[in-house]
Amino acid sequence: MNPVAIRLLNQQLIVPQFKTPTEVVSHMGAMQAQEYRMMRWAVDMRTTKPSHKALKEAFDNGQIIRLHLMRGTWQLVSAEDYWWMIDLCAPKAIAATKGWMHSNKISIPDEELFRVRDILIQTAVDLGSATKEDIIKALVEHNMQMDDHRLSYHIRMAEFSGTLCSGDLLPTKATYALSTEKVGPRPAQIDRDEALMRFTRKYFQSHQPATLEDFVWWSGQNVNDCRKGIALLGDTIHKERLRVGASAGMTWKGRDFYLTDSCRTRGFRTGKILLIPPYDEYLIGYKSRDIVLPPEHRHRAHNNSGIFQPIIARDGIICGNWSPFKDDCQVDFFDGSNETESLQEAWTQYQRFRNK
Repeated sequence: MNPVAIRLLNQQLIVPQFKTPTEVVSHMGAMQAQEYRMMRWAVDMRTTKPSHKALKEAFDNGQIIRLHLMRGTWQLVSAEDYWWMIDLCAPKAIAATKGWMHSNKISIPDEELFRVRDILIQTAVDLGSATKEDIIKALVEHNMQMDDHRLSYHIRMAEFSGTLCSGDLLPTKATYALSTEKVGPRPAQIDRDEALMRFTRKYFQSHQPATLEDFVWWSGQNVNDCRKGIALLGDTIHKERLRVGASAGMTWKGRDFYLTDSCRTRGFRTGKILLIPPYDEYLIGYKSRDIVLPPEHRHRAHNNSGIFQPIIARDGIICGNWSPFKDDCQVDFFDGSNETESLQEAWTQYQRFRNK
């Protein structure tokens, strides 16, 4: 088993199967969306014909939703997954957020929480899509002032409750809309085991091969729930020991990985360069990043504070950095290589996406 090739295929980074951004997000389950501009490339590079306009249309129509969901950070989810994922993930997210508030010596009494919640709802109703500046203005009109940090907690708690989600896609600013207007009314709640099984399937179908520890990291759930999710998949998932091997100078240590029966294994070809955005699922979706990232170059891809950089992958192995907001192709290969033709092909695809 070549875990690098299989990850590339199932992450849809090579030979993508899906035509639309919504299909990609649904397949991935939840996609890291920390960088507001680059999350668009993270989705579209996994489609057969990347198009910025197609993603904006899906986002504005409420087919793709951005919100705080897992690990206290931003993710993209599909509208069809929004409500049951909120129900599954919100309890852990709320507990983690309250822990951070306590450590930052911030206390929000219920009276304030519900008063601000009402203002958030009314602002979203009045404007359709409200920026944080719009919300601050509305608070001032109600004789309420607070710093950005405190307001961010209020917005997150509104997201966890299913009150607010993303509004229209602006170039650089996040917007907020009423979830029932953007996504639709909350349906009947599904059984938690059913939700956990769906959640687990979506992770492994899009991130395989992956370990239990990878799933625990990505999901934000406790290890017992993650084990239960795998067990609920029954015979549709199996465990395989990754034997010690090597590829592109990488050494793979023996460890247990899970693969689904629908795992893609064919279609990999050598010589492919990928320009991957920061905070992409290709790295952030795993604890076992050493499969594709040489340990000596880890600091070039991310630091210990959770800041992830734009990276270049050759045949799936991280080998350099690139600059996504420059007009010309500026790269830095830290493995000593010097790509030309395949790099230009990747840059041309990225520029085509930006202009479509």
